[in-house]
Amino acid sequence: MLKEILNKKKTPIVRNWTELIFNSYPAEAVNFLSSKKNQFSNPIGYTVTTNTEKIFDELINDCDLDKIKLLLDEIIKIRAVQSFPPSQAVYFLLDLKKAIRDECKAELLNKNVSDELSNFELLIDKMLIIGFELYMEAREKVFKIRVNEIKSRSYKAVENTEDY
Repeated sequence: MLKEILNKKKTPIVRNWTELIFNSYPAEAVNFLSSKKNQFSNPIGYTVTTNTEKIFDELINDCDLDKIKLLLDEIIKIRAVQSFPPSQAVYFLLDLKKAIRDECKAELLNKNVSDELSNFELLIDKMLIIGFELYMEAREKVFKIRVNEIKSRSYKAVENTEDY
């Protein structure tokens, strides 16, 4: 029953979820992120918009966690590079719960649907854990790149001083 409701309300749920994600960015960026969906002029907005829809589809249909992980990874990497703290970087996954509850208020009055939603929210919680792991992996890569850059600059600086 819940999956049918979520399929029917997919568009407003995903739109609401995407808006919540964009609102986690600074105010001056929100307008740009939400207005341009072109992959090349707005890669962040495009990735978030495209992947949230695919993640939601996967959750309510096949629920292949490997596919979800790949889709999440693209969003999480963006947030890791942008130096979001861990809690804020993955919080957008909890925003999906809010988006669903906002769009399905009337349907949630039915006890069966409400119980199904509790189980569905466990999937979102699993995604949160996966997202956190992806974030930590991405941050580790960012730090390694920064360390290598510093080492490289230091090495070049030493080389340049040897010329004197």
